[in-house]
Amino acid sequence: MGAGHDHGASGHSHGTAGAVHRGRLRVALGITLGVLVIQVVGSALSGSLALLADAGHMATDGIGLTMALLAIHFANRPATSQRTFGLARMEILAALANCLLLLGVGGYIAFEAVERFITPTETESGLTLLFGALGLAANLVSLSLLMRGQKESLNVRGAFLEVAADALGSVAVLVSALVIMMTGWQAADPIASLVIGFMIIPRTVKLAREALDVLLESAPKGVDPAEVREHILGVPGVEDVHDLHVWTITSGLPVLSVHVVVNRAELDAVGQERVLHELRTCLGDHFDVEHCTFQLEPQGHAEHEAKLCH
Repeated sequence: MGAGHDHGASGHSHGTAGAVHRGRLRVALGITLGVLVIQVVGSALSGSLALLADAGHMATDGIGLTMALLAIHFANRPATSQRTFGLARMEILAALANCLLLLGVGGYIAFEAVERFITPTETESGLTLLFGALGLAANLVSLSLLMRGQKESLNVRGAFLEVAADALGSVAVLVSALVIMMTGWQAADPIASLVIGFMIIPRTVKLAREALDVLLESAPKGVDPAEVREHILGVPGVEDVHDLHVWTITSGLPVLSVHVVVNRAELDAVGQERVLHELRTCLGDHFDVEHCTFQLEPQGHAEHEAKLCH
């Protein structure tokens, strides 16, 4: 005997957390591409590697934002009989791809900086300062657009972290330009480039870990399966819990499924619907899990299933 209680039934589309912020991502992409062109021109005119590194960040920002938008588009396509959650995981895959891009760009910048130490190049600090300031201003606008969305979607967070790293990079460009302007110390430019490259790594690794946790179907943040089990056992009539699984389909879509053993007398007295309501209320009050599936089993049902399997 079993009963299912499923919020967000299979076969329906599931709007992802990132979809809400699609318009802001588009504006941020437009700003990024515009400043990318400006910084490439500025690097060519000034000879600044730090400015070119910042332009490289802008290029990956543009690719990352484009990937984020494409992922949102595919993730919000209707579910099918074969893909019952649609393509919601596309957002997580995009976040992971952004991580690989960021690490690649960081490595390239570090390599170029070492080359610049070996073969020093003159940098025009005034132009570097001007174009670095333009880049920083654009990054701050993009960050303000993505601030709220990065708390709700790993996909948007990936784009946000790219822009944040680029904003820090712009600050490094400005500092190096000021140092060269005041002291003439040309090594400040490749040093700033190295700073820009290495600033990406900690945040990128953290984002990659979170994305992998989703792909490996780890329990969502803030949801302890042991605590969930204890809450379910506290519902009147519940005697045991097994096959408890909690995972995340994509950002903002945590899922739970569980087999719940219920006392026969309780089932007969209040009915399945009442027990399901109590279970749903219990979890809804304590955990951020909206999509739940419960299978109710009378005492002895698990042993009966085990005998049938053998």
